[in-house]
Amino acid sequence: MNLLAPLPPGWSELLRTALEVAATLAFALSGVIAAARQRLDVVGVCVVAFAAAFGGGTLRDLLLDQRPFFWERHIEFVWALLALCLAAMALMRQRHLAPTERAILWPDAIGLGLFTAIGVDLGLAVGMPALAAVMMGVITSCFGGVLRDVLCNLLPSAFSDHRPYALWSFAGGWLHVGLLATGLPPWLVLTTTVVFTAGMRLLSVWRGWALPGWRG
Repeated sequence: MNLLAPLPPGWSELLRTALEVAATLAFALSGVIAAARQRLDVVGVCVVAFAAAFGGGTLRDLLLDQRPFFWERHIEFVWALLALCLAAMALMRQRHLAPTERAILWPDAIGLGLFTAIGVDLGLAVGMPALAAVMMGVITSCFGGVLRDVLCNLLPSAFSDHRPYALWSFAGGWLHVGLLATGLPPWLVLTTTVVFTAGMRLLSVWRGWALPGWRG
């Protein structure tokens, strides 16, 4: 069996869309949890969730001069986010926050890998050098969380909790660039990038790996 044989038409795009939806909702839910911990009102919850889910992609599109923004092209994502926020405010209570935060670790890690690959792809598509394209991947996957924490008046966890996050996005971005250069099918490059980036993120959390902090 040839593992590199083309997939049925539409299958690759369907896989990418499904992962993108799961990742977007996971990032949005992280925003809902952060807003709930700060006891924000419904407008605050929606704004923070929107920033967490779409902040990285919006900044990427601004830097790449892409119009319309990706969430404008997929307006159904915005409706899903609003529905998620309203449902969370109606159903979630304080005791639900901690288990929900643990439950979204997997889709959050998948989102890290997926949005890294998407950012790198778009950067390369407009002719950016490899390093700049990899940075587009890091921005796409990480900036939403930074913006979420800033809106909640918190030190961004991506900078302060020392668990590798942006580092795995950076490494996954270079892996994506290298695999594309070998001529592998795009679906295989995407899958490998997501598996590597998400797997290393989950492994680092499980094993308690931490980046060294600044020593005075």
